[in-house]
Order: sequence, then C-alpha cells, then structure tokens
Amino acid sequence: MSTDPETTETSPSEDTGAEGAEGAENTGADVVADAGEGAEDPAAEGVEAAAEAAEGSEGTDADGTGEAKAEAAAPELSEAAAELAAQKLERERIERRKAEKAGPIVAGTKLSGTAADLLAAVRAVESGEKPVTTPFAKPEPTPRRSAAPEAVRPPQPVPTEPGAPATETVESVRLVLAEGGAPETLAAQVAAALGEGGDDQLREDPWQLLRVPGVRPEQADGFARALLGAECAPDDERRGRAVIGWLLEQAALAGHTALDASALTAALAKQGVPDPDAATQSAIAEGEVLVFQDALDEPAVPVQRTDDASDEDAEAEERPVRVLIGLERYALAEESLADGLAKLINSVPKEDGSAADWEQAGAAKGSTGELIRAVAGHGLVLHTGGEASLEEPAALLRAAAGFGLRAWAAAHSPVGRDRFAALLAGSAESEGSPSAESADGPRAATVAGLLSRVEGPGRDADGALDLDLLVVLDAPQLDVETAALLTESLPDGARLVLAGDPAVLWSTGAGRVFADLLASKACPQVVSRRPDLGPVGELVSGIGIGELNQVEAPGKEVVIVPVRDAGEAVHRTVQLVADSVPRVIGVPAEQTVVITPGHGGAAGTRALNVALKERLNPGPGRFGGFDPGDRIAYSPTPGRTIPGRVVNADAEGLHLACDGGPVVVPKERVEQSVRHGWALTAHQAVGVRWPAVVVVLPGDAAQALSRPWVYTAFSRADRHLSVVHGVDQALPRAVAEVPAKPRTTRLPVLLRPQVPAEV
Repeated sequence: MSTDPETTETSPSEDTGAEGAEGAENTGADVVADAGEGAEDPAAEGVEAAAEAAEGSEGTDADGTGEAKAEAAAPELSEAAAELAAQKLERERIERRKAEKAGPIVAGTKLSGTAADLLAAVRAVESGEKPVTTPFAKPEPTPRRSAAPEAVRPPQPVPTEPGAPATETVESVRLVLAEGGAPETLAAQVAAALGEGGDDQLREDPWQLLRVPGVRPEQADGFARALLGAECAPDDERRGRAVIGWLLEQAALAGHTALDASALTAALAKQGVPDPDAATQSAIAEGEVLVFQDALDEPAVPVQRTDDASDEDAEAEERPVRVLIGLERYALAEESLADGLAKLINSVPKEDGSAADWEQAGAAKGSTGELIRAVAGHGLVLHTGGEASLEEPAALLRAAAGFGLRAWAAAHSPVGRDRFAALLAGSAESEGSPSAESADGPRAATVAGLLSRVEGPGRDADGALDLDLLVVLDAPQLDVETAALLTESLPDGARLVLAGDPAVLWSTGAGRVFADLLASKACPQVVSRRPDLGPVGELVSGIGIGELNQVEAPGKEVVIVPVRDAGEAVHRTVQLVADSVPRVIGVPAEQTVVITPGHGGAAGTRALNVALKERLNPGPGRFGGFDPGDRIAYSPTPGRTIPGRVVNADAEGLHLACDGGPVVVPKERVEQSVRHGWALTAHQAVGVRWPAVVVVLPGDAAQALSRPWVYTAFSRADRHLSVVHGVDQALPRAVAEVPAKPRTTRLPVLLRPQVPAEV
C-alpha cells in the first residue's frame, strides 16, 4: 500500500505519529446511532449517549433526524414520496393493530391487574427481589386468504405529502408556540405530531413539544414555564411522562427497541425527574409506555420453597427475567415481525415450479447451489456475503423466474436497486435468459417503493404483494418497523430471502433484525464463498475478522496518507479528491466520495464540505447555502440518505437531481433535509459504493472508531481507497478490539417459542 498515489508504501497499522485534536463535535442521527451501538451496559449507555447527542446538537441534520416533505418534479413519485408513503402505511398498520389488540392498561386509569404486576416486577428487579411472572395471552394471527389470479390490481398512486396537517391547525399551533416563546418554524412539525387540536394539547401539556424531533427537555421546560407560570414544576407528572417518551425515542435512534427498567430510571434522574418510579408508574397507567418481562437464558436461581408454594409458583420464581420498558409502536412492530417470521419459518412454500426444476437449478456449483436448494424447501432463508456475493441471489432470481415464479429484489436505496438491476440484466444477457427489464424476468425495486406501491408488482385483492419470491438486499439496514411491514405484506406461500453483509453498520432505526435472526439460527443460513477480489477486497476481508493487514497494491488501489493534525487532514483530502486520484488513478472527482466519522470537528463533514466546495464548485451559496452543481446528501426521512446534485432553485424550492429521480425540496425544509455531499459519514454511505473513496481519520475521531465503522467505510470503494490517517494506533486497535455495540431488542425472545429449536 502506498502513502500517496505517487509515493511509497506503508501499512495502515504503522505508527504515523499523529497529533490529533481533541473534542470532536458530533451531531445528527449518525452520532446517535454510533452512540447507541454498544457498551458494557448497552441499555444505559444507549440512553445516555443518545440523550447527550441530542442535547448537544445544532439542529436537525440531513442524514435522517428530521422528516422532509418533498415533491417530485417528475410525474412518477420520488424516493422521498415513496418513503413518506411507506411511513404513512406503517402508522395505519400500527393503528389497526392497536384496535385489534386489547391493551392491558386503559389510558387514564390507575394501576391494576397486569399493570400492577408488571410495576411490581420492575420494583422487584431494582430492589434485588425475585420478580413475579405474568402470563401474556396473544391472539392467534388471522390467516390471510390466497388471492385469486384474476384479482390482481396495479400499483395505486399515493399523495406526495401524506398526512400533511391542515393549514388552520398549523396556524393555531403557531400562535401557541409564539405565546410560549418557541420557534414558530416548528408549527408544521408540532401539528403533524399532535394532529387536530394540537394547540389545545400544547396548552394543556406544554411538554408535548418533546414529541417533535430535535427538541430537548430544557427547551420544553422553558416553553412550559412561559405557558404555565407558577404551575410549572419539576415534579409535574406531565413532564415525567414526556421525558420518558423522549428518552425512549432517543434510545430508538440509538437502535434500542426497549430499555432496561433500571437504565430508564437512571436516565430519568439525570434529566431532573425527582421521582423516577412515580413518573414510570404514571406513564404506564396512562398507557404511554409498555412494560415487559423477558426470560433470560441463564441458569435458574435456587430458592427456598415454603410448604404452601406450588411447584408452578416455585419454578416461576426461580426463572431469571429482565424487565424492559418500551414505546408501543416498537413493541407492536417487533411482535408483528416475530409473528410474520415465524409464519415463514414454519410454513411450507407454495409449490411453484416442479421439483425437477428446483433440483436442476440447485445443481449449480458452490454456495449458489446451496442458496437455491435452501430456498426450494424453506419460506425464510438468510444469505451473507460481500459485494461479490450478489451474484448468488441474482442467480437465484433468474432461476426462479425461469420456471415461472414472480421474482423480485428490493434494495435499501435507489443506487443499490439500479446496481443490482444492472447485474441482473448483464448476467441475463450473457446467459441468454430473460432480461431483468422484461416482463418475464426478475426485477428490482427499493424497499420503500415496494411498500408504498410506487414500484414493484402491485398488490392482490387481500393487499399482499403480488409475488412468489422476494430477495431483500442490504438486509442489515432493516429496522423493525420496515421489516414488520415487509413480512406482513407477503402472500401466503411466498419465499423471503434476507441477504446482506453482516459486518457493516446496523440500521439507523430501532432494532437489529438481520443480526438477531442470524444469532437465533431459526432458519437456513447460506454463507457465500465468493470473496471480494483485489487489494481493497483483501483488506476489507481481514477487517471483517478483526485483522488490519498490509496488502499488496501494485496499482495503488490502497493508499495510506499519514497526517499530523486535522488541518493537514483537510488539506490532503482536498488534494486527493481534486488532483491526485483523478490524475493518478483515473477516477474523476465527481465519482469520489469522502467518508469521515462525524459531522462536527475540524475534519468532520461540515469542514470538509466547505473546503471541497471551495475547490470544486465555488460560489456564494445563494440558494440557502447551495449553488447549482453542488453535490448534496438528501434525507427524505430519518435514516435515509440519497446522493444528488443541485440543479437550481425557484419559488417552489430547491431542485435536486437525485438517484431515483428529480426532487423539489420546499425552502422551509432545505436546512433540515439537505446538506453538502462531497463528504459523508459511514452511516450515510452504507448501501452505496463509489469508484474511489477517501476515508478521513482525524486524531479527534479515535473514540468513534469501531470494527463495523471501519469495515463499512473501507468497503464503500470499488477501485481505489485512500486513507488519510491521523489516529495513530487507534485504527488497528478499533479493528481488533471494538466490535459492534449491542442493542436491546426483544425479537429473539419473541421468536424463540414460535420456531423449532434447530433448523
């Protein structure tokens, strides 16, 4: 590996003597996700880190901390519209499940029955006593009828801005915000969060302002003091309930679907809630949070039995449990996902194609044949591997389409969709099989487009996707809500394959669906034996197993650029992107992306984008800081980043040319949903690859590094990788010693009793 595209070689683990600056500033969803991906006490540290990140933020960032309401300029709906429509469908699904399921607690009542037992369990765990157990009876899932062939209907259009609040609602909320001294620009977001009558809700409970992304407890406290005057007090029950909801939402941004009761209590104390137990009891009584007891996989603790204790009671007391508290939306999504996955695992796939067809296709060599044989007999299959392994699900889809199955692939982003569609089309042409673009061949869509009916095969009379086989690519990026909606949308007898690289960063939303399924061993798992070739592939493969190896790079495919401080890191990065990589490697600047750990700091995305814009597209930034030709990162919804370019601006808003189609961002949403995109974080870059990547590791970023972060950042490069290295031995140490931070989820516990012990 070279130290410069035109100079000598050095190892990435070599001591470069960097003098890094301290105190990196990190804001936005990327840092929240980084903070929540693991600790010795994952639940506690996830809440604390998420809360600290939110309190220190400068506003809503473009990588997914705020919702964007964008309109597509083309007749077809944009990725933004697809994502917003999918969210609307998810909210409707949750409301349906809430109506179908009788909750154990009625809002506005005191604790009794199940709630009282669960609160007792919380206190028992905190005091060290043996918790009681409370059985939960769940309704049987309603079977879905098979669709008649003639009942197929085409995809239906959806509004560009689903669920937008009425103008009068926004105006009434704006008046209340002005009265309390809050920014009136929050009116639309508050109205969307609270719905009709939001102004009355704010007057009655000013802390409801915490339901708006980006608002912090101290800001809501100031708003409450302005409205309530002397009635505002730290021990107000309304404040305690609102802070609990805020903490659980921050934890969800950090990846947790629920929190340990003791961790939540500690976090409430840090937020100035005088009596965390009373606040928790109030939130449970009002039905704003749910509480769960999950059995732990630990040896039972012997207890001294009394004469009047039954065998069943003694066994229940001996079994160790953890008590978790979570928001209803994530609890329902996780339960729905577990039910859907169990149905796939336990069902026999529909007999599409003859046994001879499957047997012949399964005779393919290596892991491709293993994947086809596994899918032939199972409703759910997991497939793991790097970029080269995509050939295997492509071969599966072509084979399935060849004997009559309606086969589709769904990717995380438009870039991933188009990349896989090109792979399908290219392989099909070389083999003389149906093209990916033909009506008979397998086709690709985005997950959001598939769920919102903007892309994909449409729905049958029962609302299920009109397909037989679905392969979901980039599966580690699935959060619980999206995964639940996908499984609920599958028709009876369909096959689902979740494919992806388990070593990359997990989803920016709540949950770790792919990792939980891999750990559960509840369904067949096929590990690809196709390695990513070349020096970059060799380097990344080593990182995946915790080794940072020196690799031979005769064509300067991997280059290490040592730097002493953040200022030098910015200078060398601009030099690489604008000059060295295009001249020596032959990759133009517009096909090169810069990846760095955070948005803030002397060498974060903000500083790097300023320097890169000045060199590559200088201008006054007359359109809200942007000029035509600027590279941007557009975030239509939380956790989604779409690369693009600025076209122009007018009264309608900022016009973008994004992967997936043109987009118009209203001017009031530009600051929250668009940022310059020459430099990204690894979370923003996941799911996309570029011909050349420059990874910047300034000295103040050492604490943010982990093996998944390094693996994700380095593996975004197709042809060339430059590493601007200023973290000394922190890089090899992170690769060897800092794995993915754990997340608190309930999916393994919910799935365990519904599936066979071994597959």
